[in-house]
Amino acid sequence: MRKIIILAVTAAALLTAGCNTVAGLGRDAQAAGAAVSGAANDMKR
Repeated sequence: MRKIIILAVTAAALLTAGCNTVAGLGRDAQAAGAAVSGAANDMKR
């Protein structure tokens, strides 16, 4: 029983860390997209 609890806690911690990583990657991609859009708008002018 104790092993199951330890495995469940470990899995929850890994899933939480994974979600934070994916969210951070999404924010980075959004920032890069905004920079490219800004540069494209500057070239139009």
